[in-house]
Amino acid sequence: MIDSAKIELRNLKVKDYEELKISMVKSYQAMPDEYWSKGEIKTLVNKFPEGQLCIVIDNRIAGCALSIIVDYDKFDDTHNYEEIIGGENFSTHTKNGNVLYGIDVFIHPEFRGMRLGRRLYEARKELCEHLNLKAIIFGGRIPNYSKYADELTPKKYIDKVKLQEIHDPVLSFQLKNDFHVKKVIKGYLPGDHESKEFATLMEWNNIYYTKPQKLVNTTKTVVRLGLVQWQMRLFKDYDALVSQIEFFVDAVSNYQSDFILFPELFNAPLMAQFNHLSEPEAIRGLSDYTERLLETFREFAINYNINIITGSMPLPEGEHMYNVGYLCRRDGSYERYEKLHITPAEETAWGMKGGNKLETFDTDCGKIGVLICYDIEFPEVSRLLAEEGMNILFVPFMTDTQNGYSRVKICAQARAVENECYVAMAGSVGNLPKVDNMDIQYSQSAVLTPSDFAFPVNGIKAEATPNTESTLLVDVDLDLLKELHNFGSVRNMKDRRKDLYSLKKKK
Repeated sequence: MIDSAKIELRNLKVKDYEELKISMVKSYQAMPDEYWSKGEIKTLVNKFPEGQLCIVIDNRIAGCALSIIVDYDKFDDTHNYEEIIGGENFSTHTKNGNVLYGIDVFIHPEFRGMRLGRRLYEARKELCEHLNLKAIIFGGRIPNYSKYADELTPKKYIDKVKLQEIHDPVLSFQLKNDFHVKKVIKGYLPGDHESKEFATLMEWNNIYYTKPQKLVNTTKTVVRLGLVQWQMRLFKDYDALVSQIEFFVDAVSNYQSDFILFPELFNAPLMAQFNHLSEPEAIRGLSDYTERLLETFREFAINYNINIITGSMPLPEGEHMYNVGYLCRRDGSYERYEKLHITPAEETAWGMKGGNKLETFDTDCGKIGVLICYDIEFPEVSRLLAEEGMNILFVPFMTDTQNGYSRVKICAQARAVENECYVAMAGSVGNLPKVDNMDIQYSQSAVLTPSDFAFPVNGIKAEATPNTESTLLVDVDLDLLKELHNFGSVRNMKDRRKDLYSLKKKK
């Protein structure tokens, strides 16, 4: 009956999931709970639809090959499975990568012996050539090794498989399909008892690969940050505020900065004209300027060739008031970020509500995250961003007292260490005697780092003078983060006990 069936090789679809799950469970009977969730398959299909291949026979999923594209230069050959795929969000996938990384291949037991695996591998090779990627790489199981582990090292076992003295159902197949063993990795897939948690790092090189000539728009590795320690002062009108914004953008861009960061609610001086109103009404009056300021920031980002993180501003949506900011890229595009955690004072005085948007942003200087003030005091939030590949975390803040500032700074330093990232924080100084709930400010803006040999011993790259209007210009090296991640004295991201705990974003 199979001989006369139609065999279709095509891209996987989310609606295939129920049939796919049946095939996965049958294929991995030795690991019955190890199958992809529908959410994970949906993420893969949405991010890289052409990389998800399946073979369908009589409307049944007979086999499947899943893959992502990674920038392999950011990893070393001793990576593990969880690290290379970027978790359940597949955060390591990037269309600008150079390697097609295979994350799974399986054939339903009922359809084995039909050379379906070869079809999937050939389709992967064609995709690799079509996308002009340098190679296909993946970690391969060696399930028969457990039978020989007492007498053979992994290297000797692999040598015997190459000589066909031992048959391994996975490695033997991969070698016959022109893949070669690049390295043996220990601890690649925890729980793979058949392989004794060893894996072969397999590689197939694309002989047609031509290295792209990137002369412009390359992702930078040394990034210059410009932080504005903003003086709260009364402005004559809106145009005067904009002139002060442009002064700082102009000054910082003259030093070829890649980013400029403004503080939380930096535009609060404009509330002086609403001081005769109640505090909730005054903040709504201030929110009337938010859309105008966004357009101004977008113009400045393009005109001054700099990525602007606008601090934050109030924004009404329906009956609720939110505290939001914008990443205005120098190419004219922009993204919105939201303050998730609202302080008791913001809620009682202004009726603020916490936002729901939490994500990293791609820039020409890599992935960044933005957390507004109080959000930095919740470690789960920044960890989720770090798991998506964030290298720089920006924190616009506003604190009135020194103990409030200390909470923000101490937590920001902890976030830099535990997430192996840079944290740039900028706040306001001075006072606003005619604006209720914004009377005094305390700030010392800073760029914070992990604490290891490649970084300052106190984890502080640079600090501004406390309570003085100023700018802070700092260069950070993203390659140092990669080195720390793989070879640091401690490796906070790698050494997490995921067998004991996990962290998931609900939305």
